Amino acid sequence: MTADDRADKSDLRRQIRRRRAALSDAERAAANDAIARRASALIARAGARTIACYLSGSAEPPTRALLARASAEGIRVLLPISGPAGVLDWGLDGAGEQMNSMGVRETLARPLGPDTLADADLIFAPAAAVDTAGHRLGWGAGYYDRALARLDSRPPVYAVLYDLDVLAHVPHEHHDVPVSGAVTPTRTLTFER
Repeated sequence: MTADDRADKSDLRRQIRRRRAALSDAERAAANDAIARRASALIARAGARTIACYLSGSAEPPTRALLARASAEGIRVLLPISGPAGVLDWGLDGAGEQMNSMGVRETLARPLGPDTLADADLIFAPAAAVDTAGHRLGWGAGYYDRALARLDSRPPVYAVLYDLDVLAHVPHEHHDVPVSGAVTPTRTLTFER
């Protein structure tokens, strides 16, 4: 990766943070409900009984309604726990949450082990942006790329985004794991791979 590529990723992440910060509370609330409806329909179409998701922070598209809806529908929900050496562990939803040392919300559930992600029938991943080829731009720590790369058989992975975060092109590297699609407040996209 060149210095220009790193700068492009950093610039794009800054632009996305600014755009997201400009959203009103009403826009965020509407996105929460719309994303939950779309994700619930996707879960039903996939016949998923276990999903992996994340606890959204204030700068991310909201996932709280999605999590509540999945729980109400009897779906087993795995939430990430940041582990040593950039490895994600997983715990069950419903145990409360905390802010970790990196400023990321995570479950207080008992860690079940990094390999628990293999139980998921569908994964909802955080992202700064995706492009229409399925390249995902994360926030730079690589947790999800490492977690997804560990899977022998990968279930569908959908990034949860605002509509403006779906771009024509996202800078990417060979270790960046592509996603199957994206869920936004107005659409569910599935990318050809």
